[in-house]
Amino acid sequence: MKLALPSCTGRLVGAAAALAMMAVPALAQDAAPPTPDKGDMAFMMICTVLVLLMTVPGLALFYGGLVRTKNMLSMCMQVFATMCLVMIIWVTYGYSMAFTNGGALNDFVGGFGKVFLSGVDSTTLAATFSNGVYIPEYIYIVFQMTFAAITPALILGAIAERVKFSAVLLFMALWVTFIYFPIAHMVWYWGGPDAFGNAAKAVAAAAEGDAKIAAQAALDGVLADAGLIFKWGALDFAGGTVVHINAGIAGLVCCILLGKRIGYGKEAMPPHSLTMCMIGAALLWVGWFGFNVGSNLEANAFAGQVMINTFVATAAAGLSWMIVEWLAKGKPSLLGLVSGVVAGLVAITPACGFAGVMGSIVLGLVVSIVCYIFCSGIKHALGYDDSLDVFGIHCVGGIIGAIATGILVNPDFGGTGIPDYLSKPGELTTSAYDMVFQLTAQAKAVGWTLLWSGVGTAIIFTLVNIIVGARPSEEKEREGLDITDHGERAYNY
Repeated sequence: MKLALPSCTGRLVGAAAALAMMAVPALAQDAAPPTPDKGDMAFMMICTVLVLLMTVPGLALFYGGLVRTKNMLSMCMQVFATMCLVMIIWVTYGYSMAFTNGGALNDFVGGFGKVFLSGVDSTTLAATFSNGVYIPEYIYIVFQMTFAAITPALILGAIAERVKFSAVLLFMALWVTFIYFPIAHMVWYWGGPDAFGNAAKAVAAAAEGDAKIAAQAALDGVLADAGLIFKWGALDFAGGTVVHINAGIAGLVCCILLGKRIGYGKEAMPPHSLTMCMIGAALLWVGWFGFNVGSNLEANAFAGQVMINTFVATAAAGLSWMIVEWLAKGKPSLLGLVSGVVAGLVAITPACGFAGVMGSIVLGLVVSIVCYIFCSGIKHALGYDDSLDVFGIHCVGGIIGAIATGILVNPDFGGTGIPDYLSKPGELTTSAYDMVFQLTAQAKAVGWTLLWSGVGTAIIFTLVNIIVGARPSEEKEREGLDITDHGERAYNY
């Protein structure tokens, strides 16, 4: 018997079921719990370490190379310390806030049922995206932990060279608690394929009458136990909203509230080492395969599609930025090339598991053009000092990628289609594609993320500024944060 559902519910389930990294940990209820595949476990461990590589040394060197010599060490310190701080917060209460049921607030945030990883051990399992397939929960926890660690670190590029280290630590602790964990919950929290499939099977098998009503109520409860953006049906394979739009808009808010660097627009502020910047960007690209491909949660054939999309969209974006800059300024720059590479990685992140190969190339070509305009024109026209173009690349690129995902998932454009776990319980099929519905869902997800993160970041930054003061004195800023905050230099000649 085919399960009949309202069309909007079918779209919701189909869209939500495929969002990578969203498999909420779930213990197998069978008498004989499933045994995780050793290949999947090894795959996820490697991908987790690759995401760590993105942050240190990748992001630290990328950002560090772009600042002036006197702030190189401080930038590396801020990225490294943010990562360490968030990892401890994650296992203390962050994981629970992101990936458990939050009761009356479940649309927006999880609860505290797994604070200090209560109830988690080497035998507990987390669902993937195939019925009956699981990975150890510890592996899922550390994979998600690396995402939680790199996201706030991205914000640092927008306020580089003019923020106190004490303010960074306090801001990051508050930001992940009130911004990142709720957004992660809203986008990625759901019951998993077996919860969907088993509830749908129960409806199909139930006799008419009270039994059918009870089974349907149970299914409705499973569908309702998800984050708000998930229930809207928005697609985000590996973090377009959760990571890039979230951090990008936060960076813009912070840089405006903090103010411009001393001498901005009057003094030359070139990157002190484009070589370091290139090395960092290359490490980001390598690590991004852990970010995107690992979001599949399984080492199966589909992971290959995610991988090739991450290659070609990024390459196309790098070439696109280089050519546009060449035409506009007469010479192509290394900084432009690596900026395009990062823009391509950002844009393909939400779409990598839904787009076809050719669609990914088109996305890469388009995103660099738009990001270039924001970074070279709009930023200067509006006068804000986003030091390392966090908003222009991560937020703008993330928005383009998130909206484009709703188009590129269309099978007519080479996309995968929207998976459906309900029509044939226990099997993965695709549901009918509705462009208007999907683009509306994507736009709502983008808008809500901008609102939640933008307003929340403004409140948090203001509190931090009141408590510890966000900015060093003019004298210390001119001397450089390496010496004034940390008493050491990146280079001693």
